[in-house]
Order: sequence, then structure tokens, then C-alpha cells
Amino acid sequence: MSRIEWQDDLDTGIEVIDHQHRRMVDMANAVCEAQARGDQTAIGGVLEGLLDYTLSHFTFEEALMEDAGYEFTDAHKRVHQVYAGRIEDYRRRFRSGEDISEELRAMLLGWLFQHIRDDDWAYVDSVKRNILKLTGDTSEGSWLATALRRFFGAGK
Repeated sequence: MSRIEWQDDLDTGIEVIDHQHRRMVDMANAVCEAQARGDQTAIGGVLEGLLDYTLSHFTFEEALMEDAGYEFTDAHKRVHQVYAGRIEDYRRRFRSGEDISEELRAMLLGWLFQHIRDDDWAYVDSVKRNILKLTGDTSEGSWLATALRRFFGAGK
């Protein structure tokens, strides 16, 4: 199995999201490496980590969309639920002794890249505008001023 290479057209310009997407590609590559070694224990570990990380990523991404008022948030959530169900199914099959590594890798490559290019790119403008609005206002009581005070004690 060959490694999955990140492609620049997958960058959304939202650094935290791009980092998370790259981490998911790294996990897919870890499946490839474990399969090449014949290390089923490592494949199982990556699969568990992938499911956990993916669910966390989805929750974070959905919160960004909701905060931005993105109109297709519910539809995007349903796509996430279907994908999470597929990974859960791979986990179930793996636990029953089935070798799912090549199928998992192919699904990750096809789904992840398609999802980023189509579904995720659809919310990028809304989320970026919201991030700029939140971080651009530094007046007393703004989101940024409140967050800085809360986390760093700034402005006290």
C-alpha cells in the first residue's frame, strides 16, 4: 500500500481545521505502515485513534459551523454521522478478525479528500468571516477581549 500524500488544494485556509485534516491523513498512512509490517495490533490501535480523533474533529468543525450560522450545518452533521458509522463498522469488522486495512485506506483516501474538497469547502467562507468578526473586535466585552481576560488575565 502506498502512502497518501497531502495535496495543497485540500487546505481550507483555516489553520486548525487544516491541521486536523492532515492528522487524519497521517492516521491513514499509519494504517498503511502497519499493514506493510503485518502488525494487526498497530492497525487496531490506529483504528481506535482514528475513530476517537474523527469524532472530536467533527464536533469541533460542527461548532465552528454553528457559531458562524452556516445554513447547511445539519446536512453536514448527517454526512459526518454516516462517515463515523462507517469507521465504527470497520472497527467492528476488525475486532471480528477481518483484515480491513486496504479497504479502510481506500475509503479514507476517497472520502476524506472528497469531503474536504466539496462539503468542507462549502462552509469555509462563513467560518472565516465569523472568525474574523470574533477576533477583529477587541473592544471591552467582545469575544476576544473576554477570552483573553478569561485565559490570560489580560486587561484586568
